[in-house]
Amino acid sequence: MTTQLLIYERARPISKAKHGNWSVKLSDDFSFARHINSVPLTSVEFAPAAAEYAIVFAGTEDEVMPIVLLGAREDQNAFVGEDGKWDARYVPAFIRRYPFVFSLSEDEKTFIACIDEEFSGCNQDGVGERLFDTEGNKTQYVGNVLNFLNAYQTQFLRTQEFCKRLVELELLETMQAQIKLEETQELLNLTGFKAISRDKLKQLDGKTLAELAKTDELELAYLHLQSMNNVGRMAERLAP
Repeated sequence: MTTQLLIYERARPISKAKHGNWSVKLSDDFSFARHINSVPLTSVEFAPAAAEYAIVFAGTEDEVMPIVLLGAREDQNAFVGEDGKWDARYVPAFIRRYPFVFSLSEDEKTFIACIDEEFSGCNQDGVGERLFDTEGNKTQYVGNVLNFLNAYQTQFLRTQEFCKRLVELELLETMQAQIKLEETQELLNLTGFKAISRDKLKQLDGKTLAELAKTDELELAYLHLQSMNNVGRMAERLAP
């Protein structure tokens, strides 16, 4: 099976045989995400995310996906405080779905709901929400989790289509940014990401622009461009 790892240490399929007596206690402790400096973002999240994060694109020449920058140093998330609290109003869905995740079967035809068994909130003491009831059936809690995972996957696929459109129109260009920490004068370089070229976007013909506007993809493009202002604000969050 394949999963998007990052914050997942041991994601295993949810099963009655293995997890019949398991419960999950969620909290506002995001320490599990302390060492990641970016996460994938779906297009439906652009509006709330653009107000606080820099949204960029990462991937290969032919296949990219949006991500939000969470830090300028490797293995440092500037949005998780020492107390484990998330220091922003909007938390990306990639983070919110933890410790659950969909995994692809080996034939890549079926999505399987998994749980990170290393999540600190997993227990067999009945603390939090049970995964299975006393009769061995999945609880409503698991049903809600599955609904969330399905919705996330649907938005992920829609986001892939948006990114394919950007690649087809050749709107993306390789970018880099530099952040200067005033207290130490340290320079941090951000590389390996892409952004939409404002000039190339302006040069699109009227028909193409109208099509992008109709599908709300033009709005997504400008939300992304607006969010780039948040790169400079990253310095305020980084410890010297």
